[in-house]
Amino acid sequence: MPSQALYLKWRPMTFDEVVGQEHVTYTLRNALQSGRVGHAYLFSGPRGTGKTTMARLLAKAVNCLADDVATRPCNECQYCVAVNEGRFLDLIEIDAASHTGVDDVRELRDRVAFSPNEGRYKVYIIDEVHRFSGAAFDALLKTIEEPPEHAIFILATTEFHKVPQTIKSRCQRFDFRRLTLAEIANHLGTILEYEGIAFEEAALELIARQATGSMRDAISLLDQLIGDLSQPLTLDLARSILGTADEQSIRDLVDAIVAGDTAAGLETIHIAMNQGADIRQFANQMIKYLRYVMLAQTGGTELVEAEIMPDDMVYVTAHAEQYPRRQLLSALDHFKEAAADSRTGWQPQLPLEMAFIQCIDDLYEVPDALPVQVVRAAPPRPVSQPPAQAEEPPQAQEPIAQEAPSEPPAEPAISLSDVHRQWQSVLRMARQMDLAVEALLKSGKLIGIEGSVILYQMPSELLRDKLEGDENRHIIEAVLAKIYNQPLTIRASRRTSQTDQRTKQVDELLANDSLVSFAVDELGGSVQSIENNEE
Repeated sequence: MPSQALYLKWRPMTFDEVVGQEHVTYTLRNALQSGRVGHAYLFSGPRGTGKTTMARLLAKAVNCLADDVATRPCNECQYCVAVNEGRFLDLIEIDAASHTGVDDVRELRDRVAFSPNEGRYKVYIIDEVHRFSGAAFDALLKTIEEPPEHAIFILATTEFHKVPQTIKSRCQRFDFRRLTLAEIANHLGTILEYEGIAFEEAALELIARQATGSMRDAISLLDQLIGDLSQPLTLDLARSILGTADEQSIRDLVDAIVAGDTAAGLETIHIAMNQGADIRQFANQMIKYLRYVMLAQTGGTELVEAEIMPDDMVYVTAHAEQYPRRQLLSALDHFKEAAADSRTGWQPQLPLEMAFIQCIDDLYEVPDALPVQVVRAAPPRPVSQPPAQAEEPPQAQEPIAQEAPSEPPAEPAISLSDVHRQWQSVLRMARQMDLAVEALLKSGKLIGIEGSVILYQMPSELLRDKLEGDENRHIIEAVLAKIYNQPLTIRASRRTSQTDQRTKQVDELLANDSLVSFAVDELGGSVQSIENNEE
């Protein structure tokens, strides 16, 4: 005889045993104690969060024979026992997915008029009620609005928006929420302790993550993992059976993206694959983690804290500060494509590798800010026959031409992309030396390179002055020399609206004046000043 599934064995028998839906149990208990039980309820929420279980508990409670209303359901009287054993005639459960037609509802409506066979109330539980057809809802409407005194309807749905407003307005609505990671892990621990099975906390956290807020899914996964009751439930066992990667591998891959370290990221993917991780599952884990980072960036910290453990929140917060939002959204798209790609079965890791490299390209191939001075720093290209009219303007503007050599920056000692690629290492080393220096660097952004001088942009004069203070400058220069193996300095500037206007004017001039464009792009000149001549 097959053994009973854990999610059936551990289905709550009282309101106290329900996990994570206190707002529902509190209201229903008060209604029972005050004798104000409604005639129609609508339970909505994600799968596996306790909707049908709560409906059965309410059906037991309204028919329970216990003298003390606060103790109902007692699970000892004949009606409670009958419900628990599935033989209570006045509890009618209907699956709307297989009874969608109007004829099924008409038959139900005709039977409602008959008095209860055993208990005080006839309780109708209609699961997945959104599957009813429009005509079926219309046929049910009058019965829901004015049922007999002995009838109670409990409608359950995972898609609340598909239920007609006419039905919603006639029911008391209760929203069931997803359970948090801690609530699921704690309940799984209780089950294993009762079953006498040793376990690791990290294994329960992994199961809870895979369940995505559904207690039923979590208990089903647990049932899958404890085939051998004599064997403890370990994290390695859970990973091998579920095909998931180590959470540290996910964090390492995000670190590699932020640091632009292609070799380290590819190695992380291959190690995870060699350890038995499913590549599409790995991509889904990346999507889930990057979603947490996105929520932490956009003010959804409370949502993230409800789904992950406190220790993991530290990493999510750090990555939220390091990952630019636009590139983060692109990364989510890349890994979504990798998770859905089924065309490379002969090389399963390829979509994941491509997504990883695309994320690095988004961050470093085209820098966020491309300053004008980097364009001007390019060496002048030789011109075999410059136009005759192009020779005269420099002679006419000879004083300006003489000052031009002081404007173009020196040839960069290191490329801007190389600076970007190692910048996360700079931030980590700065944090080890002085947290204040790391905070200053994070408040600004890289904008260019002139010779051995790194150009940095700060949001205010105060922060610019702090960054260029002697003490902070010495720390930064020591870090730069250590990371890039050459002496580098940093020069900070403050971005102003005036600077933005100046850049805009220069861009418009280059776009509209071919002569100036030729002088800048072909001869290596620069725009010194712009004067408006109204004539």
